[in-house]
Amino acid sequence: MTTLLSRSPMLFTLGDVLSSPLPSIFRSFSARSFPTRTAYLLGIGSNGRAIARQTGGVKLAQPISQWIIFMARKMLVDGVLDKVGEETKQYDFDLFVIGAGSGGVRASRTSAAFGAKVAICELPFHPISSEVIGGVGGTCVIRGCVPKKILVYGSEFRGEFEDSRNFGWEIDGKINFNWKKLLHNKTQEITRLNGIYMRLLSNAGVTMIEGEGKLIDAHTVEITEPDGTTKKHSAKHILIATGSRAQRANIPGKELAITSDEALSLEELPKRVVILGAGYIALEFASIWQGMGAEVDVFYRKELPLRGFDDEMRAVVAKNLEGRGIRLHPGTNLTELRKSEDGISVLTDHGDEFTADVVLFATGRVPNTKRLNLQSVGVELDNAGAIKVDEYSCTSVPNIWAVGDVTNRMNLTPVALMEGTCFSKTVFGGQPTKPDYADIPCAVFWLFAVVSDVISWNSLVPHLPVPVHTLFLVAVLKHHFGLPPLSIVGLSEQQALEQAKNDILVYTSSFNPMKNTISGRQEKTVMKLVVDSETDKVLGASMCGPDAPEIMQGIAVALKCGATKAQFDSTVGIHPSAAEEFVTMRTLTRRVAAGTKPKTNL
Repeated sequence: MTTLLSRSPMLFTLGDVLSSPLPSIFRSFSARSFPTRTAYLLGIGSNGRAIARQTGGVKLAQPISQWIIFMARKMLVDGVLDKVGEETKQYDFDLFVIGAGSGGVRASRTSAAFGAKVAICELPFHPISSEVIGGVGGTCVIRGCVPKKILVYGSEFRGEFEDSRNFGWEIDGKINFNWKKLLHNKTQEITRLNGIYMRLLSNAGVTMIEGEGKLIDAHTVEITEPDGTTKKHSAKHILIATGSRAQRANIPGKELAITSDEALSLEELPKRVVILGAGYIALEFASIWQGMGAEVDVFYRKELPLRGFDDEMRAVVAKNLEGRGIRLHPGTNLTELRKSEDGISVLTDHGDEFTADVVLFATGRVPNTKRLNLQSVGVELDNAGAIKVDEYSCTSVPNIWAVGDVTNRMNLTPVALMEGTCFSKTVFGGQPTKPDYADIPCAVFWLFAVVSDVISWNSLVPHLPVPVHTLFLVAVLKHHFGLPPLSIVGLSEQQALEQAKNDILVYTSSFNPMKNTISGRQEKTVMKLVVDSETDKVLGASMCGPDAPEIMQGIAVALKCGATKAQFDSTVGIHPSAAEEFVTMRTLTRRVAAGTKPKTNL
């Protein structure tokens, strides 16, 4: 039997708090002040022992320690326990979420499943976002992962048609491509998904409100509805999940350029394209437009594209891009855009001038925090405008939280989903849970990218034991189609040399894929393993070739489990497959001393 007494001079219980989220009361003195103590006091048994629940949800009994007695007495004296019941009654909602993208929708649904009364607001739907336009589903569904992958599929068919000839298929007559039809079907699909997300929220019991939300105080959100009317809603907890938006480089004529939003909804397929940037988004669109017959020039400041990837693989990708006819301009920046009779005149810092139908700025994304009135209620932002949060996604205001791109931690859709789930477990599930950023796979299908840009991702790489980067490129030129995907899991050779205490062993393999021997493609598959010389642990793996993302997902599991090179070698391969090469690379390519500059043999 458990005795729940809130006024005994000797026995103190936190049972009164059970109806409210545990972390909102306890986190300040358990997770932070007492990081080694994971148990929360639930009640006092008749035997004088405390009934407690650990983070994992396991119930146990332990003696009442002096610090719990002190904190319980202090809460009673301060009237905290009495205030808990009052707070529960005075708010419209237990949780109000601003932003119905991946993170916001997941947090809303999982919080509602824990019994919370939840509301969520989102801007009106449109494929192209602005400060007052958005849509349920967010960037990934409406103007990111999904629509871009649809365009990738569209750009791949031309290569497949050509490859089929050497496999016996005879295609007579001209094959035409209808850009407007693809665009129409893309828009229909994201509209359908927008409706599905709305139904998911409704079925979960979440109140959906259309309009722009901003904070009035720590517990009040004001909604400006599409017709201009405003309404206020109170909530015990507020979650910010407003994501990020593409930005334009600050140069003269920047208004003539487009971002990835507009690139997904162009009325006409461009014939000449200039792209500024060499990260995920830049090369994705370069490959799409090239695959559909456009001339593409890519300008970037560094020597190689895709900063943050293994340098050896970056060189392979750059060579393949140029081999397909995409013109790369490393070490070059744009200085000005001018409207001309023939399109857009593009000036570079080398004094060159180019003419384009479309200029795409793929120069990063910025958090959507400008119109939320955050700082007036005490929510701290960093220099980039991102919301500062602790390891539980809590802001500088105890009952205001933030997940997803708006925090600029790791800007990927699956990460936002994870953060949203961890938030609901922490606040409403009684299971304080920190997002785990280790071993996160990232797939970019040369058309899929929910990241701010390569720079922000790269800044996180040193902190991740096994990050996975995957890029799936598609390009078309003459009779050479389908630029092979690049996928990397774990540490690059450069990162391994910077972090390792021992020498690094590098194994590489280059071969012509079986399909290419018939289709006539001239691109080889390249594989690479990076191994610690003393522990034999595989630190990183890379692959540039067909099906690389599918193969690397399995390799990621092996690396997460701490696989050694000997275990790779003892694994029987699947034949005939490209994947078997990872378990048959026996010959050492090179041994590199720790702390030295990596070399390449490809």
